[in-house]
Amino acid sequence: MRGSKKIGLYFGTFNPIHVGHLTIANYMVEFSDLDEVWLVVTPHNPHKKKNSLLDDVHRLTMVRIAVEDYPKLKASSIEFDLPQPNYTVNTLAHLEEKYPEYNFCLIMGEDNLKSFHKWKNYEVILDRYAIYVYPRISEGRTESQFIDHPAISLVEAPIMELSSTFIRNAIKKNKNIRPMLPDAVWKYLDEMNFYR
Repeated sequence: MRGSKKIGLYFGTFNPIHVGHLTIANYMVEFSDLDEVWLVVTPHNPHKKKNSLLDDVHRLTMVRIAVEDYPKLKASSIEFDLPQPNYTVNTLAHLEEKYPEYNFCLIMGEDNLKSFHKWKNYEVILDRYAIYVYPRISEGRTESQFIDHPAISLVEAPIMELSSTFIRNAIKKNKNIRPMLPDAVWKYLDEMNFYR
């Protein structure tokens, strides 16, 4: 029997976490039936070059300080302890075992939904978990084979065209991008001299 508390899992490298991430996570928890959103910091995505990725502990710290004032948002390091390379389906199984009282759901951008059929055991995920999808403008709104699936809910969250890559590059060029980051995250980055 699944628990009654609904937890949305929002995965990302959060390198760094920015106001776009925060806006989407907060929108999901306030305007859907989710009780909490956990921002799951992924240790290192094999599809991303590792050299620009801050250490796991620093990215987790930034997510923690970003969500401090939002009681329904939590930072999660659950994937840090799982064998690498890790797959979402394994994380979900691990979370279910660890927190049987919760009902876990996935949060993903529309762009991820398009490549969802390439995910390991995606059929198992669709069969067992609800998926909340937020729009991404850059990909254009094309119909995905999953759009009408009963497990999938489209949530009309604000479209945030802000990327961590853009922020890292701007910091390198000494641009002031302070409004794009939660204040505590900006201070932490600045003090630690990250991405310069």
